[in-house]
Amino acid sequence: MWIAPENRSLSRWIVPALVLGAGAVVAAVLTADGRTNTGLIALAVLAGYAAALAYRRNEPALTISEGFGSGHRARAHLRAAAMTGDVVTGALVGAVVVQGLRGADVMPYVWLAALAGGTYVLSALAAARTL
Repeated sequence: MWIAPENRSLSRWIVPALVLGAGAVVAAVLTADGRTNTGLIALAVLAGYAAALAYRRNEPALTISEGFGSGHRARAHLRAAAMTGDVVTGALVGAVVVQGLRGADVMPYVWLAALAGGTYVLSALAAARTL
């Protein structure tokens, strides 16, 4: 029997909190360097990523569509799609941070990150309606 469930739930917030903290640090570094707009953009991208991670921390198992079959094949496809999305989103967030710290243009990566975030929000809303 678990006596202190608040300790277990606290560990689920560590990664989103670290991502948000990293966003604040990157924004502070860029602002100190005189690139306030880039710092705010990087903070917004990292805050959005932290929000997505926080939303997913309590996510139940997703329902599996019949379009990909059932059983093992459907679960394998769902895991592959989720991993692909996570890796691409992480790479985009990393590209925004690295390009921002280099002083290069971040806007191409910001647009892609916004597209990824918007797609995630829309698909989460659509999935919530079907449940």
